[in-house]
Amino acid sequence: MRKKKRLGIILSDKMNKTRVVGEVVKRKHKIYKKNIYYTRKYFVHDEKNTSNKGDTVEIIFTRPLSKKKRWNLFKIIKS
Repeated sequence: MRKKKRLGIILSDKMNKTRVVGEVVKRKHKIYKKNIYYTRKYFVHDEKNTSNKGDTVEIIFTRPLSKKKRWNLFKIIKS
């Protein structure tokens, strides 16, 4: 079974060992056929606090680590 992976940008790095990652999603409106952009937010576990705000990262789905954290930091793509 392949694990889910997502690409996103770090929106917040204020918590210890936790990052908020935003993934931009593009959908077409059903009636008006116009592109709508919105952001999905994920709480990500970063054990060594290596990432900073604005970094592009890849995250991977994992077991529940806390109430909201279900993702792990896989790698930093761009600092």
